[in-house]
Amino acid sequence: MALADNAGCAKPSEDFPFPEIIELNVGGQVYITRHPTLVSVPGSLLWEMFTQKNVRSLARDSKGRFFVDRDGFLFRYILDYMRDQQLVLPDHFPERSRLQREAEYFMLPELVKMLAPKLSKQNSLGDDPCQSDPEELSPSADAARSLAPASSTLPSAAAGGPGAAATTGTGTAGPDARRAGFITIGYRGSYTLGRDSQTDAKFRRVARIMVCGKTALAKEVFGDTLNESRDPDRPPERYTSRYYLKFTFLEQAFDKLADAGFHMVACNSTGTCAFAHDQTDDRIWTSYTEYVFYPAADHQNLLPSLRLLQ
Repeated sequence: MALADNAGCAKPSEDFPFPEIIELNVGGQVYITRHPTLVSVPGSLLWEMFTQKNVRSLARDSKGRFFVDRDGFLFRYILDYMRDQQLVLPDHFPERSRLQREAEYFMLPELVKMLAPKLSKQNSLGDDPCQSDPEELSPSADAARSLAPASSTLPSAAAGGPGAAATTGTGTAGPDARRAGFITIGYRGSYTLGRDSQTDAKFRRVARIMVCGKTALAKEVFGDTLNESRDPDRPPERYTSRYYLKFTFLEQAFDKLADAGFHMVACNSTGTCAFAHDQTDDRIWTSYTEYVFYPAADHQNLLPSLRLLQ
C-alpha cells in the first residue's frame, strides 16, 4: 500500500522552487521554518526573497542553507512576528532600538511602528523602560532629560555640598557624573614553559575577556565593544556575568575603564600546571585572573570597607 506524500518533505519544482520547510542561516544562527511563514507579509524583504523564481540568486552557506547577513539573535523576534503579526518581547527588553533597525531592514513597517518610542501628550518620551538601549539614547531622549526640573538633582548639590561638583548651573548632570558600581574583568590565560625556563611566543594567550557587573554600567563603559550575545535580554538594572569583550587585549579594557573614571581596587589570580606532552618536559601553565574596578570619584568612600576586608 502506497503511503501518502508528506507535504513537509515536498521537493521544489519549476512552479514552486522552494521546499515547504526552509533552513536559514542568519548571522551564524540556524533557523528552520515553513515557507508560508517567510512570505506572510507581502512586500517585505523575506517575501521578495522567497517568492522569486531564480533561487540561485540567493546566498547560501557551505551546507546549502539560505544565508542572511544580519543579527542572528534578534532575528528570532522578526520570525515570531512573521508567524502571527504580533510583537511579544521580554520584560525590560534592552535591544529595542536594534530590533527596530532590523525591522526596517526586513521592510516590516507595522513592526517598525510597534517598536517606535511612544510619545506623551507633551511630546516627550513616555515611560516605556525599553524605548532604547542605554548606550544608544536618541537625541529626543537627550532633549527629554534636559527638560527635567532642577529639583531632581541631589539635595547636597542644591545646598552647595559635596554633590555640587557633579552638576552644572542648569541643575543637570555634568560630564563627569556617572553611576556608581563595581565592574569585574576576568580572563583565562595560558603559556608554555619549556626546557631551561624558555617561554614560547604565545605567552599570556587570552581567549576571552569576561565582564561582570550591572548591565547598564557595563554598556556605558564598553559601548559597542561589549558582546551581549550570551545574555541579550538582561534588564538594565540587573547584574550579569555572561558578557565578554570583542577584543582580547587587557590593556585596551583597562584604558576604557580608566577613560570612564574607574580605578582598580582589588585583584586575584589562581593557576594550574600540566605537562604538555608525555615525551617532553614542556609544561602548560593556565591561570584565571580577576580585576575589580570602582569609580574613582567614589573611591574614598570605599576605602574604609576595603580596609576591613584586609
